[in-house]
Formats: sequence, structure tokens, C-alpha cells
Amino acid sequence: MNNLQRKNQKSFLHIADILSETVAVYRTESDQELTRVWKCWDSAVGPAIAENTRPAAFKGSLLIVHVSASAWVHQLQYLKQDVMEKINRALEKNLVEDIRFKIGDI
Repeated sequence: MNNLQRKNQKSFLHIADILSETVAVYRTESDQELTRVWKCWDSAVGPAIAENTRPAAFKGSLLIVHVSASAWVHQLQYLKQDVMEKINRALEKNLVEDIRFKIGDI
């Protein structure tokens, strides 16, 4: 790699870092804390769920999660309470009071 290529090379940022900075400008403090979900999601829910889901949005204390297939939506309805507990434990606060699972981009 030559010097010009090194100068033009940019480092990658995690989407959660970008969202945290952006949300800080427009949302309340509790909403800012909720953006931490993107950072802790994979480790909190485990590899099988993480591979088929992705947090998508918040509406107050409602977390909207995109899911890869309808079978996962159905299964996650049974696991909803457990997922909420794991996320709130990872956040060290009870910020997520409900989760809505829907098919969407992961």
C-alpha cells in the first residue's frame, strides 16, 4: 500500500457509535441509553437469536426487532419475556418494557 492509499483509508465505525452520537442531539437521555441495545444485542440474546434478529427502532420503551422469518417471530413471542430480561440486564436498567417482533431487514 502506498502513502496515498494509506491517507485515503478510513477506519470503520460501529453503527451503535454513530447512532449514539446522532441520538444524543435529538432524543432524551433515556432514549440515548436505549441505543446501547445495538452494542449488547448479540451477546445478550445469544448467537442463534442474534443471527436471525436485529434491533430496529424504539417507540418509548417499546423495542421493535426485525426478524428473518415468520417462524422466528412465532418462536420469539414465547421467548419475549426472557429476551427483555436479558436486554435489561445487559443495559443494567429496565428500559425495555415491551418488544414487538416483525419481519424485516437484518
